[in-house]
Amino acid sequence: MRRVLTRRELLKIAGVGLAGTVLLGGAYVVWGRPGQVSGSLTGVARYTSGAYRVGEFTVTLETGRAGYPSGTMLSVAPRSDPDRLLWSSIPGESFVSAARGEETVSQSSGYFFVEDEIQKLRADQTIDRVEKQGASLVVAGRLISDGEDLDYTLAFSPVTEGRLRFVAEVEEPYDRVYLTYASSPEERFFGFGVQYTYFDLKGRKVPIFIQEQGIGRGEQPITWAADWQADAGGNPYTSYASVPHYVTTEMRSLFLENYEYSSFDLQKEDRVQVEVFSSRMSGQILSGETPAELIGQYTEYSGRMRPLPDWILGGAVVGVQGGTDKVLEISDKLEVFDAPVAAFWLQDWMGQRETTFGTQLWWNWELDEDHYPEWNLLREKLEQRDIRLMTYVSPFLADDVTDKENHRRDLFAEAERNGYLVQDESGEPYLIRITDFSAGLVDLTDPEARAWMKDVIKDELLGNGASGWMADFAEGLPYDAMLSSGADPKSYHNRYAEEWAELNREATREAGREADVVFFNRSGYTKSPEYSTLFWLGDQLVSWDEHDGIKSAVTGLLSSGLSGYAFEHTDIGGYTAIDSPLLKYHRSKELLMRWTELAAFTVVFRTHEGNRSGVNHQIYSDGETLRHFVRFAEVYAAWEPYRMKLVEEAAETGLPVVRHSFVHYPDDQEVYGLDYQFMVGPEFMVAPVLDPGEDAVEVYLPAGRWVHLWSVKEYGSAQEGVYETVPAPIGEPAVFYKEGSKAGWSFREELERRGVL
Repeated sequence: MRRVLTRRELLKIAGVGLAGTVLLGGAYVVWGRPGQVSGSLTGVARYTSGAYRVGEFTVTLETGRAGYPSGTMLSVAPRSDPDRLLWSSIPGESFVSAARGEETVSQSSGYFFVEDEIQKLRADQTIDRVEKQGASLVVAGRLISDGEDLDYTLAFSPVTEGRLRFVAEVEEPYDRVYLTYASSPEERFFGFGVQYTYFDLKGRKVPIFIQEQGIGRGEQPITWAADWQADAGGNPYTSYASVPHYVTTEMRSLFLENYEYSSFDLQKEDRVQVEVFSSRMSGQILSGETPAELIGQYTEYSGRMRPLPDWILGGAVVGVQGGTDKVLEISDKLEVFDAPVAAFWLQDWMGQRETTFGTQLWWNWELDEDHYPEWNLLREKLEQRDIRLMTYVSPFLADDVTDKENHRRDLFAEAERNGYLVQDESGEPYLIRITDFSAGLVDLTDPEARAWMKDVIKDELLGNGASGWMADFAEGLPYDAMLSSGADPKSYHNRYAEEWAELNREATREAGREADVVFFNRSGYTKSPEYSTLFWLGDQLVSWDEHDGIKSAVTGLLSSGLSGYAFEHTDIGGYTAIDSPLLKYHRSKELLMRWTELAAFTVVFRTHEGNRSGVNHQIYSDGETLRHFVRFAEVYAAWEPYRMKLVEEAAETGLPVVRHSFVHYPDDQEVYGLDYQFMVGPEFMVAPVLDPGEDAVEVYLPAGRWVHLWSVKEYGSAQEGVYETVPAPIGEPAVFYKEGSKAGWSFREELERRGVL
């Protein structure tokens, strides 16, 4: 793996850079050409121009003067508004291109590195015919290079009144398809699933290939250190849940239906180029006049998240590790304050081990009765306080369970014996090195393996009283794996995350607990919202930075919400701590308190001790921190009625609970650049403090009057949006509600009743 990193550095030093190697989110793609694929329309057949009706859309082919290709343009518009272009090619330039390529993929744990060598490229294009085939319209012609022709088709077909499918296809062995179309310099691009560093992706190239997000992701020196030790640094585009979908400020939206590796090149201001590692690119163009309409159209396809059960929306989910006595001790402390607690999340219910990364779990999904003695008594005591238990599971099974003295089952051995694990090319279990141990993945394409894994969940998690769990991982299926069904891992890699969420959903349904259980995923793809009950943002660094710290959590909340991840939340305080003689990232008291304030305005309010709990400040580390946590558990509980309303709205429309101001103010260009403030539904505005030592924050308030939650002072202007600098001492983050908001006044009344105000 380090060979790839060294090569990048050498290319930079040599000045090859952009011409030879393009950075694609943990993947280095080496092209035999500079920049984007670029070609020309070299011929357009006579009598092909015209406007064609395709469902509720109009597809128009306009030719240049006297039919010359130089002015030819293909476009898509809604029939109701033919002047509003939803998609259009660049006049005179090819819009479909293809190539033959050969990728080399290397893997380090859940991190992937891709080199792609282009062998033959067909960039120039002809349009030989345009014809209706039933309800579809087919544009066909040839892709030309060096006197050789390759046939292509681009077909459009209606899906619904607001969705138009497109399929660009060439013959194998060509296995790279490119779709190039027009953009404007001012157009901003949002979405693409969970994006942590940038909300606006215009000017960047976005890879769509799920993997570990990385440690540091550009924050230095931690990224260099993580790359040097384990190729684990990541970069601004590595994500557990990248999704091939966007919404733009010009009310255009498009997504791919492909599961293969794809990328969206937005680097040039006048165009978009979408690439997929396949001979067939399939996707949909969406029609809507507002961001909310476009999100609604998209989530019709991706699936919408079902309403969360009431129990998890009423209080904190407290993450604790360390055994029965520790859980009861912390529960007793919270009970003194009458803190609203929905659940204790005990991710170490199966036992812990110490590794070079810190404290990790025994990936063998059975209760560790030594670590948690009198488990049933613990559960009963918590039930008396109306507190539930949540646990942890993943599709990984550790291969060294025999080293754990008190194990009763060896799930890896069971799965291996029955052929339930993903295999390597030699037919043996594909072992993935994690830190100090290796693990195998359950083969989710095998119906018997799926049934067995569901039984593990039903027997070991639900059977031990869990009301929910973290359903971790699922982004690390090897690119060269052998799957029971014969499925191609190149296309199943992204799909594996969806299948893992679906398996968890099926297990709860079969147990009769579907409406009551909450499991939360970090990895995902396009249709994960249909199956998952809740998402979290993964493993942020315990820092203030924008690449992998608290700021990246806000960006991740905002971007994912546009791509259907309506219920998204974050580990309070972050997860990844570093404790080495040369490099230390320890969670500070101030960071934890500010992250607590941020999380109180998300859909679920959950703490995590982190991978090195001993060096991280915890909610129970001192009295002041504990009181602060209880205060914001009360704040979270106080807006429960509004939260429940937004949860129902999300299930009906796909709109996220936490959303970017763009959703409600798309005509206000100032909101496009807002990275670190967010709305909760249409009525609350939150600007968390994301820098140390600050006791004030600047917030942009769109046109209208806004009421400051803590002082009831009015801010903003009825005529235009304005920036305001407001006090935000610890304990009073910048929170506003719209003047006249019933939800806002009810929130304040409940805070007064609870003694918070």
